[in-house]
Amino acid sequence: MNNKSDVNPAVQPSQPGPQKPREQDPEPKGEGKKGIVDAIQQLGQSNVPQLESNIHCLSIIGQVEGHLVMPAQNKTTKYEHVIPQIVAAEQNRNIEGVIIILNTVGGDVEAGLALAEMIASMSKPTVSLVLGGGHSIGVPIAVSADTSFIAETATMTVHPVRLTGMVVGVPQTFEYMEKMQDRVIRFVSDHSKITEEQFRELMFRTGELARDIGTNVIGADAVKHGLIDRVGGLAEALEELNHRIELNRQGGMVQ
Repeated sequence: MNNKSDVNPAVQPSQPGPQKPREQDPEPKGEGKKGIVDAIQQLGQSNVPQLESNIHCLSIIGQVEGHLVMPAQNKTTKYEHVIPQIVAAEQNRNIEGVIIILNTVGGDVEAGLALAEMIASMSKPTVSLVLGGGHSIGVPIAVSADTSFIAETATMTVHPVRLTGMVVGVPQTFEYMEKMQDRVIRFVSDHSKITEEQFRELMFRTGELARDIGTNVIGADAVKHGLIDRVGGLAEALEELNHRIELNRQGGMVQ
């Protein structure tokens, strides 16, 4: 005969207790890194390490890509990506200065001049640093900052404006190239210590470059010619930028 005393308590159904909240599924591995990888691929830079800084670093690396898309194997700096960064740095009250790091072979003349004009027109202190090379249209970008630095081993190639691809052989084409070249010469002479005559002499010098006309200046030679202000590296460039930021806070004039 079955009764309540015969029931084994070990096999009695357990009473429902408080349910633990279900844990959220962990975020798939790699999702956190995706944003960093995308930033590196699109803008050539990332936000690592994460720190608050009053200085924005603007990098001009590889070839300045303008109106034409370069082949996939080319390392490029797309000017449509750089322009919004310059505008954002100018508008951001937390950014007090901009350092421009260059290691470029040149590229699109109009795109390079556009970047140079924007940097030169910024109200905040700017310092440029040429590492490796600042060739061709990289020269106007380098001199567009308030103060320019060049590493001892870095080089800068000065040569005439050239066109690639099909060229219409009419006088207007050569007049257009000459006007574009004059724009580069005027900008460089206005934002550095070199004169137009000296820059033209470097631009059209023969016998130095094997496959081109022009001049290749290294480190101290760029300072000697008046293209760049000082020879130095990252520490010197940041020291100068911080000095200008402090003077800007005080409302002083920077010499």
